[in-house]
Amino acid sequence: MPQSPLARALLIFAIGFAVLMTGALAWQWNRMSQQSTATSGGTTASGTALIGGPFELLDQNGELRRESDFAGRNMLIYFGYTYCPDVCPSSLSVMTQALDILEERAPQKAQIIAPIFITVDPERDTVEAMKSYAEHFHPDMVALTGSSEQVAQAAKAYRVYYAKAEDEASGDYLMDHSSFIYLMGPDGSYLTHFAHNATPDSIAEDLERYVGS
Repeated sequence: MPQSPLARALLIFAIGFAVLMTGALAWQWNRMSQQSTATSGGTTASGTALIGGPFELLDQNGELRRESDFAGRNMLIYFGYTYCPDVCPSSLSVMTQALDILEERAPQKAQIIAPIFITVDPERDTVEAMKSYAEHFHPDMVALTGSSEQVAQAAKAYRVYYAKAEDEASGDYLMDHSSFIYLMGPDGSYLTHFAHNATPDSIAEDLERYVGS
């Protein structure tokens, strides 16, 4: 029996819809397969993450430091600021504890990690302020500051968000900023990162796994 025009139209529509859905599902599967997979406190990317790059800043002793100064070592980097009321000191404390744990488990690996703190508030975080602040954390902490342009370049390289949040009542300000600890390879390439809720033990485990492997 010949099909009516309506039946033919419905059949064509059904075939077209099926083809469209198949293509959409294939695209979604491919997209999901390229996304990063989570590990214990850190995140490992399936491809090459565009995180990291050159910086030129002053350390807490007033010496010029570049990313090339740390070639051959793993950099453990956190961006924050000394006036931060809670997240920054907490994150730097966790970083310090993780390195202390690693020092007990694998001292040879702990020795090739450079803990680095880069300010996002160069207006207030002078060399002197960074020196005083860094003394509260790991003894090998390298605390870096610089001009607004230098800090912006470093933050851009590491995909770090930061912005001044004015407090009209007090006339002071805080800094809104992303809060991740980045682990970089001896060649400066991105290896993984840790969120602000990662524990010292979980970070130490990942450091032991990534460093020197």
